[in-house]
Amino acid sequence: MNTEPLPRFEDVYSAAIHGVSDEGSLHSHAIPIYATSTFVFDSAEQGMNRFAGSEPGYIYSRFANPTTAAAERLIASLEAFGLNDAHSSPLQLKALLHASGQGALSTLCFSLLNNGDQVLTNTALYGGTHEFFAYLLPKSGIQTHFTDLSDLHAVDQALKQHPAIKLIHIETPTNPLMGCTDIEAICKLAATYGIKVSIDNTFATPYLQQPFAFGVDFVYHSTTKFLNGHGTAIGGVLLGKDLDFMNTTATKTFKLLGANSNAFDAFLLINGIKTLPLRMQRHSANAQQVAAWLDEHPAVAKVNYNGLSTHPDHALSARQMRAPGAVLSFELKGGLEAGKHFINRLRMCTRAVSLGTVDTLISHPASMSHAIMKPEERLKAGITDGLIRMSVGIEAVEDILADLKQALSDGSR
Repeated sequence: MNTEPLPRFEDVYSAAIHGVSDEGSLHSHAIPIYATSTFVFDSAEQGMNRFAGSEPGYIYSRFANPTTAAAERLIASLEAFGLNDAHSSPLQLKALLHASGQGALSTLCFSLLNNGDQVLTNTALYGGTHEFFAYLLPKSGIQTHFTDLSDLHAVDQALKQHPAIKLIHIETPTNPLMGCTDIEAICKLAATYGIKVSIDNTFATPYLQQPFAFGVDFVYHSTTKFLNGHGTAIGGVLLGKDLDFMNTTATKTFKLLGANSNAFDAFLLINGIKTLPLRMQRHSANAQQVAAWLDEHPAVAKVNYNGLSTHPDHALSARQMRAPGAVLSFELKGGLEAGKHFINRLRMCTRAVSLGTVDTLISHPASMSHAIMKPEERLKAGITDGLIRMSVGIEAVEDILADLKQALSDGSR
């Protein structure tokens, strides 16, 4: 196993490309796909030592695999890029690569929380996250309180009223209204109560936002989205700065849940990350132009994009993100029928859920990604029947705008 440390890069572009190297003796230029379920021991003693944890090495791919380990190190290096710990040393993070973002969320909650503990989180969340907190966690005796995390007074009151809260979970920007939460303010408040803070950094990626700089304890991503960037594999990752917790309790939970990723998906993820900085710059630049264009269109009632000066979280977004990102949503004046008309008329933009791929993806949250929520819960979260979500791709922005223009014409108003 190669133990020579990698250089401390001056630029994130270099870190994304050269952040990991092959551990094998053949020094493959690309990280190989280690397609094996198990690994061979040189001796009985070596096998015993590896199971005991006294000797490094691989045992079984549900526990760890060289390809998935490389992806974990690469993502950890990007989330920690340029950051220092409390002792002014380079920040060290532990990452666990999962088969999905939901798997990463499961490991976080089931390793950190116990029967009787509670969670505080956003009212507006990704539909799967909302259902996980509202439906699955209560089966384990863990209750969730939903509130507006941008209201620090409401957060403080919730923490006072519910001393069993052990975790504040942030999604910023939120899906699909692009609301932003003040990460640093939440972390400072949580610290006074001795509460952990986790954040879903999927929309922003470590290129646009580094939550550990603001004091969070855990970060997780659906790597399916921007980190992969090409829609070729499902995945998720959980990262933590408490290395002892991550290497013991979190790792044990991860192994027992069986939510691990696989070598092929990790290989695709590593290759996608190599272009992450370039893609996020282009995504953000295109989204800014698309949002401004939609904001002036007579068929559009409202545009939700934190890159617009009219967005209520514009200043906060600019303070904690390098750029506003690729995702926006907009509400059509004609409601559900206008939304169906618009989506059916698209010629280039892709009709699909998910987000973060190089092509532009457009979906209808109320009937797709958030359909599992009750209608009253959707409306409370601001998800109306006329809301359209758009993950702006890296195509020529002129072509994106041309498709939107023709799709919004003829009866969409």
